[in-house]
Amino acid sequence: MSIATPIKLACLDLAGTTVGDITTVERAFAEAIATQGIVPGTGAYARAMVHVHRSRGRPKIDVFHGIFPDNEAQAQAANLTFERAYSGAIERSGLIPVPGAVEALDKIQAAGIKVALITGFSRATLGRVLSALDWSDKLDLALSPEDAGRGRPYPDMILTAVLRLGIEDVRHVAVAGDAESDMLAARRAGASAAIGLLTGAHSKQRLLSGGATHILDSLTDLPTLLLTEPAPTPC
Repeated sequence: MSIATPIKLACLDLAGTTVGDITTVERAFAEAIATQGIVPGTGAYARAMVHVHRSRGRPKIDVFHGIFPDNEAQAQAANLTFERAYSGAIERSGLIPVPGAVEALDKIQAAGIKVALITGFSRATLGRVLSALDWSDKLDLALSPEDAGRGRPYPDMILTAVLRLGIEDVRHVAVAGDAESDMLAARRAGASAAIGLLTGAHSKQRLLSGGATHILDSLTDLPTLLLTEPAPTPC
């Protein structure tokens, strides 16, 4: 199934889509909530981690606001611990792109399609991620919620990428991600394609419920979809 409109910008999620570090992210969340007294083996911990899973793709501080809805200080403290834990993991182990990610990015850019990385990480953490990946020649733009106003499921980061990269029409945008919030943001932005990838957080059903127009096994399959000529419209 091709995309009806030629694509000029691909907005790609980070964790679970281009970088395979779902376990690292979950460990950082677990460490963060443990500092606030929610420890493994308790019902509160189980409920918190369910919330983390359901909220994948959203800004990390928003996730902690959901866990600590009546305590801003706890939410901020947990978010700070998450930032430190995740940054520490990057320093110790680095980051590993999902299989085929580098080749996929090269193919997309070689076809003249611009690439924007969008994430729920803070700007500071995104900076550390980009330094670890050294993808400066593979990305046209990288955005955090702080750069756009609001994170997913709002469309702000996608629309900011459209404006900054000079894309004339949001219908020339494809969004790819592994979470329901990626699909919601894509549809709200007016992108032609909301492409769910099965390499990360959410199931095929969750991605479809968020509005996915296409489902792919991984990022490796993305260039073929983006570069397939649209079928001619019947006269």
